[in-house]
Amino acid sequence: MNAQFIWYSKCSTCIKAKKWLLNNNISFEERPIKENNPKESELKEWISKSGLPIKKFFNTSGNLYKELNLKDKLASMSEEEQIKLLASDGMLVKRPIIIRDDIILVGFKEVEWDVLR
Repeated sequence: MNAQFIWYSKCSTCIKAKKWLLNNNISFEERPIKENNPKESELKEWISKSGLPIKKFFNTSGNLYKELNLKDKLASMSEEEQIKLLASDGMLVKRPIIIRDDIILVGFKEVEWDVLR
């Protein structure tokens, strides 16, 4: 099955991840996160399947995250509120995300992505 590669084309980490996928002959479908941001239902599923805390799905280095002062606000928000917020704008979501079968990886660390080979 093809992997779903969720990315932002101006993100240097995403570009490295895409190059890694191509160099390792891993087939994937691209999904631009800004134009096609994840829906609440998708985020719930990914968070559950990945076993990662919801905080790992936030793009903490992004401008929007900083403008909204989320560093201070997230702790007082419910998980439901955080998911709604993530679904409201793809630029709040950490990227790239790769999804294949039951593998969901957020961010790009080559060592972690080796499971896709």
